Parts: sequence; C-alpha cells; structure tokens
Amino acid sequence: MRRPLSDLRPVYVVGIGLHPYQRPGETPYTALGVHAIRGALADAGIEWTDVESAYTGTATTAMALSRLMYRHLGSTGIPMVQVENASASGSTAVRQAAFEVAAGLADVSIAVGVDKPLNFTMPQGAAGARDLVGGRAAPFTHFALLADRYMHETGATPENFAQVAVKNSRNGALNPNAQRRKVRTLEDVLEPPQISGILTRLQCTPIGEGAAAAIIVSEDAIERLGIDRSRAVRISSSASQSEQVYDGENFDVALTKATTEQALGEAGIGPGDLDVVELHDAFTVEELLYVEAMGLCEPGHAAEALMSGEFDIGGRVAVSPSGGLLAMGHPTGPTGVGQICEITTQLRGEGGERQQPDARTGLAHMVGVGAVCVVHVLSRPA
Repeated sequence: MRRPLSDLRPVYVVGIGLHPYQRPGETPYTALGVHAIRGALADAGIEWTDVESAYTGTATTAMALSRLMYRHLGSTGIPMVQVENASASGSTAVRQAAFEVAAGLADVSIAVGVDKPLNFTMPQGAAGARDLVGGRAAPFTHFALLADRYMHETGATPENFAQVAVKNSRNGALNPNAQRRKVRTLEDVLEPPQISGILTRLQCTPIGEGAAAAIIVSEDAIERLGIDRSRAVRISSSASQSEQVYDGENFDVALTKATTEQALGEAGIGPGDLDVVELHDAFTVEELLYVEAMGLCEPGHAAEALMSGEFDIGGRVAVSPSGGLLAMGHPTGPTGVGQICEITTQLRGEGGERQQPDARTGLAHMVGVGAVCVVHVLSRPA
C-alpha cells in the first residue's frame, strides 16, 4: 500500500538557490547549476560535504550530466540520480529527495533542476507509434482548442485569457530571477500575431535555460548542523499521479484535480487554506482551467475571479507570484524546483515587493507530457 509523506518523519526545505532564467546562450549548464547550488548552500548555512544525496531534474540537455556539474563542488562520493519526467522533472526530483529524507535513508538531500534547450525529443518515434494527427497538433494548438472550448462553455473572452499574462508579467517584473521582467498591458498581450487560435506570443511560455536548487533535511539535520529553524519550511505532502482513461474530460484538468485532491487531503487542508499557488501556466488558458480543477473557485468562474483580483498578490490567494511559467520562464528541468523556491520564499515572508501578506501555506503544481502531475503542499511551521 502506498504511504503518504505525512506517515513518515517530517522534512523541511532549508536552503534555496536559483540561477536567473534566461534566453538560451553560451553559459555552460555546469555554471548554471553550480550557481544555484552554491546559493542554496549559503542560504541553508551548510557545506557541500553535509549533503548526502543529490537528485537532478533535467529533460533537454544530456545524459549523465550530474557528475560533471557536482565535481565543481567536490568529489564526496554521494549517490547522484538524473530525473527526467518532462516538465515535471524538477518537481519529481524534489519528491524523490523528500521521500529519501522522510524515510530516514538520508538526513540531507538536494534537489536540483538544470537545463539548456539542446535536445528536445518525444518518445513516439522510438516507440514506433503513429497517431491520427502525425504530430501536427503542437502544444499551443492543443491549448488554443481548449481555450476555444472554455469560451464556448463559460462565456469567457480572449481578454480574460490575456489578463492572465498581464497579471503574471506584473509579478515577473518584480522577480530578479524571471526571464521576462517587463510589465505588459492588455494591449501588449493581445498584439498580433496569434501563435494559434486566440493565443498570442505573450500568452505562451518562453523556453530558456537556468537552474534551481532546494536543500531538504530532517529535524535531526536541523539540530546537528545548527540550521536556522525559523526559516525551515515543511513539505506537508507530495502527490504524483499519471493519467487514466477519462470520459470526455481534458486529461490535464482531470489529472490536476485528482493529484491536487490527494496532496491537499494528505496535508489535512482544503483549497481555501492556500495562500500561495505556483501552477503550470505554459499557456494562459491553463491558469483558468487549473484553478478551477484545484477548487480555488467554482467551475466556470475562474475568469470572473481573475478579473476581480482574487488571484493577485494581496488577493484571496496569490497565483504565480513568481510570474509563473509565462514570465518567470520554463527551462523545463528547473521549473518545478523553482516553484518550490518561490513557495519557500513566500512562506518565509521574504518575497519583498511580490510578498503575499501573511502567507502560511502554499502549493506547487506541475504537469508533464505523458501525462504526469506532481503537486507539493508546503507550510510554515507555527
């Protein structure tokens, strides 16, 4: 029987670090990753020699990249694992590190996400599988069709979807690690050309490069290493599911709903208890679909809640205060770890201009093609 994280010993995020997400360039992935790791070590106040295992979320760079990166920090002989789970690669690395520490197999583990967009491949060719569309329905077309369906069913308008990008660009402009750091007006977002359907360029995530790191420890490690307990943020639950056969419902939405319900249930809270949410908003329509699936508003009312400011920083629940994938960026491997970094920052009260007031509980959500979904709930200890 599968055991939830809450059945095991408590685990905490005590150190976070990022290399700013950026357009693809000449920076080696090793430099991206080491920058984030050193930031996380400094944030936790520990040394690399204190780390007992490492999980590296990566999807588009190269195989066996961990050793070449970690050797710049010192050859300590720790176990290293590459984790590939599409867009949820970083989230899965966090999950693996959390469960290793929770199970008592280690006291200090690090989850790192790092990627450069060098090697995008899909499994269908290697599987010898052919579908009816032959790969011609690109992701942005898939989500443009979902946007059209959502407008038909709810009466939402193209402006409602564009407002997601307006909100997240406003948040991203306050984030020094974001790839897009410019406030955009509604007119900016709606400016042609359309990429597909109603979706314009600024309603689609930029794919770049970057890195993020999170150090996850036990209470024993906090005491032994003299880590500042007041800045430790607990991972209350970690849920991961893959798609099933659904009766006409969009699989990403159905999968998000089921995985979020599991994560919230294992954390012993409801959607109304969340103060901060970082979600997979690679396209604007996803935010509206997923906040409904998560129970943050009634079905069909996400656009209304968005327009009334309920998802703004300072609103009922801050959705993607980092800027989300739309502004923060989506370098694939780092994205899920970066979400954990943002939630941790918010629950520590260290978000600065983008701080959600009195944030105590946060949720991080990523989906990946396949399809898979990973959801973490984090909480600030009393």
